Amino acid sequence: MAHAPPSSADDIRALRAAHNTLRARDFCDSHDIAEAQLLAAFVGQGVTAVSAHPDALMPQIAHLGEVMALTRNASCVHERIGSYGNYKSGPHAAMILQPEIDLRLFPSHWVSAFAVETETESGVKRSIQIFDAAGDAVHKIHLRDTSNHAAWSDVVAQLATGDQSDTRDVSPRKPAEAPRVNLDKIALLRSEWAKMTDTHQFLRLTSKLKMNRLGAYRHVGAPFVEALDVGAVDAALQALAGSGTEVMLFVGNRGCIQIHGGAIDRLKAMGPWQNVMDPRFNLHLRLDHIAEVYAVTKPTQRGPATSIEAFDADGGLILQIFGRKTEDLDSRPAWDTLVAALPRAKEKETL
Repeated sequence: MAHAPPSSADDIRALRAAHNTLRARDFCDSHDIAEAQLLAAFVGQGVTAVSAHPDALMPQIAHLGEVMALTRNASCVHERIGSYGNYKSGPHAAMILQPEIDLRLFPSHWVSAFAVETETESGVKRSIQIFDAAGDAVHKIHLRDTSNHAAWSDVVAQLATGDQSDTRDVSPRKPAEAPRVNLDKIALLRSEWAKMTDTHQFLRLTSKLKMNRLGAYRHVGAPFVEALDVGAVDAALQALAGSGTEVMLFVGNRGCIQIHGGAIDRLKAMGPWQNVMDPRFNLHLRLDHIAEVYAVTKPTQRGPATSIEAFDADGGLILQIFGRKTEDLDSRPAWDTLVAALPRAKEKETL
């Protein structure tokens, strides 16, 4: 049950002290506080405001060595252990291209950031947390026992903005874009889809035709898109677990997309959550949030690239899974076989 939001930083701190066992996100959701506002309330008390732009952050984060990268949306959390580096800047999109930390960053949504030190029974926990204009988390970097903690103070000093304010103004959260389709252009969509030579051409194509991803998926039809049963994502994860089949698993929000490349070994279901619990990769997926699933095939110069893609009830993209590309192929035969065996949506459920 939501409560009236606290009116000041003092109120936030007092309320947090009274509910200190709740996870930060759960606390914020139940009290109508943005996560960025919660951290701002503790600036000077283990929290330091730091530069939010990836161009400032990423070269410094590389000094911290092995860390855990976390990107999430409302339905899925993606956690990957590795090191930052090989940063590629860009005005609209930037990248981290490392074997384990593989990110696509959209700087316009990196609005505020904090370096956080939290005292726990097991010692001090350190993290860098980045937020969008609504105060929602875009990306988080958590130090581990194996991280370079000796570099922490210097990194924070380099990034610190000097802002001592304990409040943050936030904008209303933007809803997911509703499905858009131009029914007069479906034939042209199918014709242009067949001519694609790279998966990255898809969004440019739909934008040109005044459509978006989900609108196109709902209407383009076979052989490009097939509607799957909502249980297909869980079925795919179970089929992947321990199989050795390598995939590319994408989870993102408006400001960041995080990618796991590799196999999946261990699953552990807990209530509505299906969880990948591998040593260096964790995924936490709310199966009950999945409202639509599609098997999608896009042509490329190196053969078709097949994905399964899940959406929530508001039309928001939860996650995508592709067969992991090789130097010669944009998919893997074992992945294509797995997707072909997934349960299709019943006729009455197709849209």
